[in-house]
Amino acid sequence: MTWHILGAGSLGSLWAARLARAGMPVRLILRNRQRLEAYQQAGGLTLIESGQAQQYAIAAELPQADTPIHRLLLACKAYDAQSAVATIAERLAPGAELLLLQNGLGSQDEVAQRLPKQRCLFVSSTEGAFRPADFQVVFAGNGHNWLGDPSDAQPPTWLHELQRAGIAHQWSPDILTRLWRKLALNCAINPLTVLHDCRNGGLIEHPAEVATLCIELDELLQRCGQPAAAENLHEEVQRVISATAANYSSMHQDVAQGRRTEISYLLGYACAAAQRHQLHVPHLQHLQQRLLRHLDDRGLPLN
Repeated sequence: MTWHILGAGSLGSLWAARLARAGMPVRLILRNRQRLEAYQQAGGLTLIESGQAQQYAIAAELPQADTPIHRLLLACKAYDAQSAVATIAERLAPGAELLLLQNGLGSQDEVAQRLPKQRCLFVSSTEGAFRPADFQVVFAGNGHNWLGDPSDAQPPTWLHELQRAGIAHQWSPDILTRLWRKLALNCAINPLTVLHDCRNGGLIEHPAEVATLCIELDELLQRCGQPAAAENLHEEVQRVISATAANYSSMHQDVAQGRRTEISYLLGYACAAAQRHQLHVPHLQHLQQRLLRHLDDRGLPLN
């Protein structure tokens, strides 16, 4: 079965190249004719791994193509997920499966509610990749991918294809726990790296601020019915800060490059969840206000 990839960013390109390398049928869906022509001129997608570059002439098409889609990896930003899916919704075959590879929480439910007849699998990834140029992707950090379906614990039959492609993965019946845990980690680290304009390791200089956020995030996870996601949260945040000390967070990179952030699906989602549960989280709310002011000062979108 063909893997359609919508969202040829870092992770979407990384998945596409590895699937193609393993001999799987893959098709990229590019957003407009200009992008399609640029891709065709480039001659394909280049994967750079361990300093070695290899190009793959993966087929590409526009959203308006007429072939049915049975399996789709949606690898766009969280704020684009709903509108991106709308461009190909009519092509989705009955019972099509979608893998939703978005940061944070909220966008997955938006897509699933829009497509009640399709199966939506949620993906949480710790793999690292970046694009040095258009249609080139560097595999920057080995990680893992957890896949799950909150409404159906039965794994799909095609996971062996990921194995063949060398995509480290695991079926996770508790995928929401993993996504909540990652959301909490992102909320404790990413906004502070933006406001202090530092790499992740720079947060070692702000231990009290990090610890206070972790206390509120722990309370929030407990209130939202995610006690497993709250276990040893502060220790895990400290471990991630140390392990990724030389890295800039994704949110820091977005702000530095003048791009829209995923604040609404990270810190915004956490603060909205706290409000729904009538939980007082003054430090998280103050952090959100500071971050929104920071984005506004730079003329960046606030959602």
